[in-house]
Amino acid sequence: MLQPDESLREVPRVPAPWTLQGHAWMVALRLPAADPARTAFLPAELQASLKSAISVLMCVAYDSAPCGPYRELLFIPGTAQFAQGRFPTISRILVSTWDSVVNGRRNWGIPKDQASFDWSQVDGNDHWRVSSDGREVCALEFTPPVGPRLPLRSHWVPRAIGTVAQRLAGSTYYVRPEARGSMRLCRLRQFRCNAALFPDLSRATILATLRIEDFRMVFPLARVDP
Repeated sequence: MLQPDESLREVPRVPAPWTLQGHAWMVALRLPAADPARTAFLPAELQASLKSAISVLMCVAYDSAPCGPYRELLFIPGTAQFAQGRFPTISRILVSTWDSVVNGRRNWGIPKDQASFDWSQVDGNDHWRVSSDGREVCALEFTPPVGPRLPLRSHWVPRAIGTVAQRLAGSTYYVRPEARGSMRLCRLRQFRCNAALFPDLSRATILATLRIEDFRMVFPLARVDP
């Protein structure tokens, strides 16, 4: 399903580190045992080792990035075993620009594909629609945030959980992003997806949904094992 390298556009190289700013919606969820969404789109060599106590779905609006602003939809099914240990890994990620696709693969081995994003607000709710080649990938609706605004700091997260590992084109990339911002509770009111294009999360139990506001994130150089 990953768009092959030969189909990628020629774009300017933007090496790491990157500093990005924006806001996001994060959904923590739990998938049933043996649910196909756990290993959907994951490299075959990682599937047997995947553990999925908590999975994460994210929509991100990067208002400022070295490659230019872009939108993003991603899914982290859980952690997998790599040579350097067990780490979270992204199984499916779509972004709105080719600059993000190409540089994300080159810098951090992130298996990005390009898609079209439509984000709008209706009656205070945020609506996201992601499509590829005229087919709907996902549609999501989030309610407005409520409750107190709480600080978010990535250095509070243990290194084993905060480090993301990716396997791409025979290499393994390890990166620990740094982020700070604030977060409030909201609710995922609606979700639908095309299981051929994105993991089918219709059977998942939602544990919490957060609106992350005014974050600043740094993606450093990756450590790469050939």
